[in-house]
Amino acid sequence: MARRLRPVGLDFIDDAPIRLVFATGTGAPPEAVYEALAEEVAGWPGWFKAVTLARPTHGGAGREVRLMGGVRFQETIMAADPGQRYAYRVDTTNAPGVQALVEEWRLTPAGSGTHVRWTFAADGSGPFRLGLTAARPGLGHSFRTAVRTLDARLTARRAADQ
Repeated sequence: MARRLRPVGLDFIDDAPIRLVFATGTGAPPEAVYEALAEEVAGWPGWFKAVTLARPTHGGAGREVRLMGGVRFQETIMAADPGQRYAYRVDTTNAPGVQALVEEWRLTPAGSGTHVRWTFAADGSGPFRLGLTAARPGLGHSFRTAVRTLDARLTARRAADQ
């Protein structure tokens, strides 16, 4: 059963009780990474293994996301700064214990590639906080694997376009 979460703003990214931050690099330029994140939402399952469905909603102002295991999210896009940042807030979910959740993807040029930083900012019940903290290594692994897979897809796309 989906529950409405506490609406929070972008400041929650810095102020959340739980902040998990992961970073890695890609060979793809920031514009290409941003396009895959923000403009090709339906393509997420092709590179982020945990995502089974992603689609834009509300004319691109929101997203519906489903994860392996049956977790569902309805999200609002909070920031869409081409080549720099993509952030969204979870408005409703069926995940237990979560009370507020914002994710931010920051993209910074790094040579000919991109430094990608993903911040998972959350609040929830005690068991949720404990579980999320324990899940940190797995989330980090999932993030790094997803970005590597995305990078390979973007590299293949660039090679095919040349």
